[in-house]
Amino acid sequence: MSETILDPQEIVDFWRDAGPQKWFEKDGAFDETIRQRFGDVYERAALGDLDVWAEEPIGALALVLLFDQFPRNMFRDTPRMYATDARARDIALAALERGDAEHLPEDVNQFLVLPLMHSEALADQDACVAWMERIGTQENQDFARHHREIVASFGRFPHRNAILDRESTAEERRFIADGGFTG
Repeated sequence: MSETILDPQEIVDFWRDAGPQKWFEKDGAFDETIRQRFGDVYERAALGDLDVWAEEPIGALALVLLFDQFPRNMFRDTPRMYATDARARDIALAALERGDAEHLPEDVNQFLVLPLMHSEALADQDACVAWMERIGTQENQDFARHHREIVASFGRFPHRNAILDRESTAEERRFIADGGFTG
C-alpha cells in the first residue's frame, strides 16, 4: 500500500531524484518502488480526486507523471500501462498551452511533452516534434522525430500490438524483427 501523497511536489521530486538512469530503463525494483509508493495516489488521480492539481505547473506535471510515466512502470507489459494516456495527453496539452513548461525545471519540463510522443495520433506526434524543438534537448528532439516516423509509417506503435492484443501486419512484424523500436 502506498503512502498518502497530498503534495504534487513529492511526485516531481521523486522523479527528479530517480533521474535519467531510471526513467527509461526496465528495472523491476524501480517498478515495484513506484507501485508501492504511488499506487494508491495513481488510483485516486485516475478517479479524478486530484484533478485540481492540473491548474498549476507542478500539479499538472505530477499528474502527467502519474498518468503517463508511472503506469509504464507499475503495469509494465499489460494493457493497463496505456490506460491513462489520454488523460495525460489532455492535461499536458492544457499545461503546454498555458505556458507551464516555462515555469518548470528544465530537467523535467519535457515530461509535459511525452504524452504527445506516446500518442498514436499523427497530429499529436507533429505537436510533440514542435514542442521538443522549442523546449527539448537534442536527444529528445531526435526521439520525438523517431516516434513520429513510426506513427507516420504504421499509424500506431507496432511494439504495442501484442500487449493490446492487436494483429500485426507483415510490415510491422518485419519492423520489429529488424530491430525496430520496441518501447
